Amino acid sequence: MSRPGFTTILEKNSPPMWFYAGDVFHYEKLPEGTRVVYSPGPLEPLPEPIVAIERALLEPMDMEPLHELLRPGMKLTIAFDDLSIPLPPMRRPDVRQMIIEKVLEKGAAKGVEDIHLIAALGLHRRMTEAELRHCLGNKIMSCYYPDRLYNYDAEDPDGNVVIGQTDRGEEVSVSRRVAESDLLVYVNVNFIPMDGGHKSVHTGLAPYSSIQHHHNPHTLKNTCSLMDPPNSAMHGSINRMGRIFDEHVKVFHIETTLNNRTYPSVFDFMAKPEYQWSTVTKANFLATQKTTQMMPLAVNRRISHSIKAPHRITSVQAGATEPVHAETLSNNYKQMVVPVEGQSDVLLVGIPYLGPYNVNSIMNPLLVYNMLLGYLFNLYRGKPLVREGGVLIGTHPMSAQFHKVHHPSYIDLWNEAFPETNDIYEIHRRYEKEYAHDPWYRTLYRNSYAYHGAHPFTVLYWAAHALDHLGDVIFVGSDPVNTSRMGFKRANTIAEALEMAKDVVGPNPSATYMHLPPLFMAEVS
Repeated sequence: MSRPGFTTILEKNSPPMWFYAGDVFHYEKLPEGTRVVYSPGPLEPLPEPIVAIERALLEPMDMEPLHELLRPGMKLTIAFDDLSIPLPPMRRPDVRQMIIEKVLEKGAAKGVEDIHLIAALGLHRRMTEAELRHCLGNKIMSCYYPDRLYNYDAEDPDGNVVIGQTDRGEEVSVSRRVAESDLLVYVNVNFIPMDGGHKSVHTGLAPYSSIQHHHNPHTLKNTCSLMDPPNSAMHGSINRMGRIFDEHVKVFHIETTLNNRTYPSVFDFMAKPEYQWSTVTKANFLATQKTTQMMPLAVNRRISHSIKAPHRITSVQAGATEPVHAETLSNNYKQMVVPVEGQSDVLLVGIPYLGPYNVNSIMNPLLVYNMLLGYLFNLYRGKPLVREGGVLIGTHPMSAQFHKVHHPSYIDLWNEAFPETNDIYEIHRRYEKEYAHDPWYRTLYRNSYAYHGAHPFTVLYWAAHALDHLGDVIFVGSDPVNTSRMGFKRANTIAEALEMAKDVVGPNPSATYMHLPPLFMAEVS
């Protein structure tokens, strides 16, 4: 059995806590009385994942077994999640490779020849050949790439089709190949509860004209929380689209969950409470901290992005989208949920070097904003760890570095919009349509490895709920000019940030440190 997540209250003689601060590590003693919430340990993996995959395909939920849906002459499309999950990328063989090889084996046995494999990018950047190879393996790549294995193209004028509209006027558009298929098999990796279900298709295989209905400031302001789909306006919109889609396309959904064994053993200090560190663990941390502080940032980044996670599969389920996803969420929550008693005035989190939109790339200021106020703030079910009007404190240098190939529209938005305003509603009103339809961004998205022109807007909008809920946001160790441009405060140390927070929440504030990674989510009573 894995160790359950737990909370502890720091005493006067408690050791310092470490925080991620981008590609380096922040290490600071927190005040006596600070509550620290620790992640659960990794769940036991499936002992025989290939057997579990086979069983899921033979005994699906609310559908016929996969082999009964396959026949000669049919048009079969297999779509799969892109490189944005899991984080860090999984050691080979990736779960998507294991599942897709089994699906292709069944297709071959039934004489299916018209098979396409599509990386479900949505508005994300295209995957490179090397990234696809890591995800799917050499055998699949040699048989299908590039003619029948390719990246989804949200800007292909002939490659997308409108199939309907919800009762709220939301356009349901998807890949033409998907819409015209006799069967769509979607292979999902549910790293966090936000993903999977109908969202797989309606963010991964849909163009901007459809995605704009659920990735906008109003919808995301009412998404409480991203990790709690029943309370998410974004998921409500996506589910409405999904039910329209299911009337037109037969979908066999295959979803998996992973445990949170995130980093190799040399980084075991991340998964252990500081007071349980052995001499070896402490030496590993100090060596890592010193190395990251001494090395040039570009070198740190290359080393960080070379890490491959020893994730293991904890469940596989297949069949109709909604029952499959309900089971997936149940398994997800078993790994991630930590019961916590009561909210606090101040929430402390470390912001890592890696998020879903900077794999093999750079964490620019807009992505730091997205990580803290979108992902990390929303790691809860029910209600946030920090009370309404409370203060969120994150550690990150927030340097204005951008990947010129991956994030060209980010660079332009940073330089055009933010000198004038950091109000996401104003940015939405003044700039989104122009960027979304810009022919140069469209060209870079389709032919290079750039995120879509609309993508930097969506990452900003993920902060809408947090901005509505919080009284203030403070970054520790961040660049003062960039922090001010984003509309936030900065401090040199966590102690200084906690003093600043008193101006918002009053004297003697209660504080909680969310000790990440590994990832977890709080269920606050």
